[in-house]
This record gives sequence, C-alpha cells and structure tokens, in this order.
Amino acid sequence: MNILVLNIGSSSIKYDLFKDDETLLKGRIERVKSFEKAIKQVISEIETKGIHVDAVGHRVVHGGEHEAPQIITKENIKQFNPLKELAPLHDVPELAGIEICMKLFSVPQVAVFDTAFHQTIPEKAHTYAIPSELAKKHKIRRYGFHGTSHKYVVHEAAKFLGKPLEQLKIISCHLGNGCSICAVKHGKSVDTSMGFTPLEGLVMGTRSGDIDPAIIPFLMHKEKLNYRQIEEMFNKKSGLLGICGKTDMRDIHDHLDDPKMKLAQDVFCYRITKYIGAYIAAMNGVDAMVFTGGIGENAWWIRKEVCSSLSNLGIKINEKANHTNNRKISSFTSKARILVIPTNEELMIAREVKKKIENT
Repeated sequence: MNILVLNIGSSSIKYDLFKDDETLLKGRIERVKSFEKAIKQVISEIETKGIHVDAVGHRVVHGGEHEAPQIITKENIKQFNPLKELAPLHDVPELAGIEICMKLFSVPQVAVFDTAFHQTIPEKAHTYAIPSELAKKHKIRRYGFHGTSHKYVVHEAAKFLGKPLEQLKIISCHLGNGCSICAVKHGKSVDTSMGFTPLEGLVMGTRSGDIDPAIIPFLMHKEKLNYRQIEEMFNKKSGLLGICGKTDMRDIHDHLDDPKMKLAQDVFCYRITKYIGAYIAAMNGVDAMVFTGGIGENAWWIRKEVCSSLSNLGIKINEKANHTNNRKISSFTSKARILVIPTNEELMIAREVKKKIENT
C-alpha cells in the first residue's frame, strides 16, 4: 500500500510517500500561498514518477478527545471544526489542507492526531484544578502533544530491547525546538509534560514552559500588555530565546562562558531532570529512557547533564557511547537502559493509516 503523508503548516507542506516502511518520495514546500496549488504540485511530482497513491494520511496536531485515527468522509469532516479553537495556529491550516485534499484525491484519507496517544492518561493526571463546570464546558484538560513521536520511539525501544512494550516502563524525551516528556507504562501514555496547549511543561526554543499563572495578569497590568501580546510573548519570545537570545542549543553550548548562555542550558536541563524524576516516581520505576528530536538525538552534552543529575536513581551513561550518539548509551551498571532513537513521525502516521484502513 502506497501512503502519502502530509504535514501541513501555516505556510509550508511537508510530504512523504511510503510503501510499507520504505520511503518512495519526500519533500517540503515552503512559503505556501495557496494550499491547493502546493498540493497539486505534490500530486504532479508523484504522477511524474508513475507512483499510485492508495491512501492519504494527515497529521492533525490537536485531536481533542479523539482516541484513534479517523477516516475522513464528506459527512464527518465538519466534526473537526471545533478543534480549530483548541489549536488555531496548527489545526486551521491542517483542516484547510484536508478539505482541499478531499477534492483532489479519490482515495481513503485518514486524520492522525498528535494528541490521541495521550488519551490513555488517567483522570487524576489530566485534570486541572479549576472549577469543574468550566473545565467541562470548554473541554479544558491535559491533552499532550508529540504523541506520534512518543509512540514511534517507545515501540522502537521495545523492539531494540527485545521485550514486549506491554511489559516496560519507558520515559520518552522529545527534545527539539518544541520539547515534551512522556511517561509510558505498559504501552500506554500515563502522563506527559505538555498540557491543554503545547506551551506547558519543559523550557523550549521560544516557549516558556511551566510558569506561575499569576505572572500573566501581573505583566498585563505592569507592562500594559493585552492578551494577544502575552500569548505571543510566552509562545514566541520566551524559552531559551527569552533567557539568552539564542534558540539553537549548539550556539548556546559553544558560548557557555557567557553567563546567560550557561543559565539557559542549566534551566533547560534542570526542567528535564525534574520531569524525569517525577515520572519515575509516578510509574514506580523505569526500565528505559529514550532521547529523540533534534536536541535529544544530537546534543550529547544535554543527555550527559540530565543523566548525571539522576545518578542517585541508578541512571548511568557510557561516556563514549553517549558522545558518539550511539543507539544505546547506558552503562552496563545502569538500572535503566538509556537509548537514542531518531524519531519518524511520518512513518508512524503511515503505519497508523494502513492499520486503520485494513481494520475498517
């Protein structure tokens, strides 16, 4: 089965064409002004190579309470519209792209939600302590994101370790410009650092992560900022950028003699360490830790700093293996295996699409 996976952003389209787990074609179109023209360009490239598309998979960042991928039809496409309110920056262009694809393709199309993997999080972990009637009315709860990435790497981890995923407790660390950590117990997500939106949790490239909510009205009063300005500040001007003016962890690491750069790296690692420690406690142990994403896969010094802070819990790395980004970087005496696994969200989406179609 040839499956085209589309990841549509506000001004870009990333596309991957798979035959089973083999990549037949991939590319990215930037500065998209017309989704329809861009998608037709993708179709033209596929046709030029003489490849037939059997199904299309769409990455949808916020799936609300959807627990699994959904086959898209003309009848049910309207049910996705309420999702735009939950993640307008992501879901609005994604759903616009889906509507265009419904006109341009005559093959089955499936929506795969980044949030679906986290729908197994228990109520005690996804509930916010706000008035319950408001939470229910506005569907306010912890949704979590990067679910497709976390699901992919924990499956790959279990495969590498030669053990059933259902027998393992794994902490997955997706570290890139956006960062999140997920506690996976016996194959199911039981907690994750991102919440109602992707803003909560770890310090990220430009996102603040966890803050005291009272900072928002305080700054609105003191700096005469409106809601939109506050939202932009915490999403686009905070995180590593806010602390030191840089977002690339390599740049930060190369200038640790600058106190701001050192502080940015320290804060970044400290927040990761806190979440890992919390999730080890929440799952009452851990069998493996996985690092993925641009930083997780390549920044050996971040992995070293985080794991060193967990040494009292029996977490120990092999310095040489870690420095060369090996798949397994834990020492022989470590109580948990520590792995570096490149993520492949597009392949995971293709697998989900195939599974959904075959089981329908």
